[in-house]
Amino acid sequence: MPTYDYFCPSNGQVLEVRHSMSERVGTWAELCQLAEVEPGDTALDAPVERLANGGQIVNRSSLGDKLSPCQTGAPCCGARACGLN
Repeated sequence: MPTYDYFCPSNGQVLEVRHSMSERVGTWAELCQLAEVEPGDTALDAPVERLANGGQIVNRSSLGDKLSPCQTGAPCCGARACGLN
């Protein structure tokens, strides 16, 4: 089963979860249930965003101002892997 990284703008957290390709995760409650973590003080209906990270590890420090690594200019495909070089 593939893994996906999700970002919650309400609390700034990134969580990695496994689910089928057809499954959709839209709220902090759904994400916490999949990740088997407590939701804490974040509203259960807070929206979450799936990150397109190209299979790389994404953590909060790499998000900078909440942009994905590719959007910040960090390499996201590896040397010549995107076919753009």
